[in-house]
Amino acid sequence: MNIGHWLHRQAQVGGDRPALFLGSEQVATYAGFHNSAARLAGWLLAQGVSPGDRVALFMKNCPDYLITLFAIWYAGAAAVPINAKLHGREAAFVIDNAEAGLAFTSPGLTEGLGEAGTKARLIDVTSPIFAEALKVDPLPQPAIRAPDDLAWLFYTSGTTGKPKGVMITHRMLIGVSLAYFTDVDTASKDDSILYAAPMSHGAGLYAMLHVLVGARHVCPVSGGFDEREIFELARLFDRVQMFAAPTMVKRMTDVARATGESGRGLRTVVYAGGPMYVADITAAVEHFGPIFVQIYGQGECPMGITALPRHDVADRSHPRWRERLASVGRAQSTVEVRVGDAQGNPLPLGDVGEIMVRGDVVMPGYWQNDEANAKTLLDGWLMTGDMGFMDADGYVTLQDRSKDLIITGGSNVYPREVEEVLLTHPKVQEVSVVGRPHPDWGEEVVAFVVGEADAGELDELCIDSIARFKRPKDYICLTELPKNNYGKVLKTELRRRLSG
Repeated sequence: MNIGHWLHRQAQVGGDRPALFLGSEQVATYAGFHNSAARLAGWLLAQGVSPGDRVALFMKNCPDYLITLFAIWYAGAAAVPINAKLHGREAAFVIDNAEAGLAFTSPGLTEGLGEAGTKARLIDVTSPIFAEALKVDPLPQPAIRAPDDLAWLFYTSGTTGKPKGVMITHRMLIGVSLAYFTDVDTASKDDSILYAAPMSHGAGLYAMLHVLVGARHVCPVSGGFDEREIFELARLFDRVQMFAAPTMVKRMTDVARATGESGRGLRTVVYAGGPMYVADITAAVEHFGPIFVQIYGQGECPMGITALPRHDVADRSHPRWRERLASVGRAQSTVEVRVGDAQGNPLPLGDVGEIMVRGDVVMPGYWQNDEANAKTLLDGWLMTGDMGFMDADGYVTLQDRSKDLIITGGSNVYPREVEEVLLTHPKVQEVSVVGRPHPDWGEEVVAFVVGEADAGELDELCIDSIARFKRPKDYICLTELPKNNYGKVLKTELRRRLSG
């Protein structure tokens, strides 16, 4: 089934409902949303776009993003959403690797793509061409697509090499959306989804389910993440759901504490995309209340591996609440999750190994990359590359990416365990722990720290909290940690600084 049918159906029964907003201004009802998508789809077909073709979106968050996304599906094509924070050359690589003949852009991004020399035809959504495209005869209904047809080609962040295209099918998008209702949260026509994180990523993957229920879609005027703007829009719309990276949650908490903002109107904040430290989420719940839900997924299994519901995030009565809060929750309804060794053999509960997942929301493979498929897909299981363990109740706790494991003197050190300790210091804002080559021990533990705590204080904290072999041998102060465009810390860059 074409996921675009959900918009078509909502327009039939709730066409007069408000759908798209830019800040506080309503841009379209569901009937208008559908009509624009259907007309743009008709224009795409007239330009020679055929079912299965790839069409790129290199745009900042805006209502036209959703119109264009659904138009691509209406036409039977596959969307290639690209993070608007990428450099033009990076975006051009994705477009050309996907063999996309068309790329929709927004002001300020078109020029960078043109300079990069992409082969695709560029269409700025503020241009007269786009305006004219919205006037052609609309398609009567979305194109027929099979469940396993490509719907979304998602490119990994590429922190260790060239990005790879993850093939996401219509079946996967439907599965992720329906699992939201069973494992993550409820949603209804009375709710609003606020797009403060890139729509090319997790935030956009939750658009479909909110279309299904007829909710409002709110794009901040800033086009991105601004704490005060989020709080203002939450008060205005009420019952707001949003997706946020852990770093965004921390920033929201810091700003709210400093300004006295209560977060009124925020109903649910789903967080994922990096390590959420216990100290940070505890502080967030203390200030905002039980509005947080954690999910764990990858581009290869988008938003769909595990979930830690709001009750578990906010509960402080369970004897093991800290351990559960440090976990990423239990397997979502559409998948099986287990912990295995390097060959994929299951490990006993409590043993650390690689997180493995299989089910209807796992990718069929990478785009034109058989070598990567052979390394990542094993007998139907996705080898996530994340290390962790599962307890007797099914809660999965991540340690680190397998490549981030530090082996010092023959003993394993998982950086996150050290990071959790260091973040309990009131003068530490951010921290990242990596391994540095050592002639005798193989590697030694090094901590990069953002904050005002001195090395002596941090060393004393570690001595009191963890085994001595896990204690950092060096503390390096930074004003900020290097991050990619999704807010993930670039540990490869930190290791490069150590070797330079």
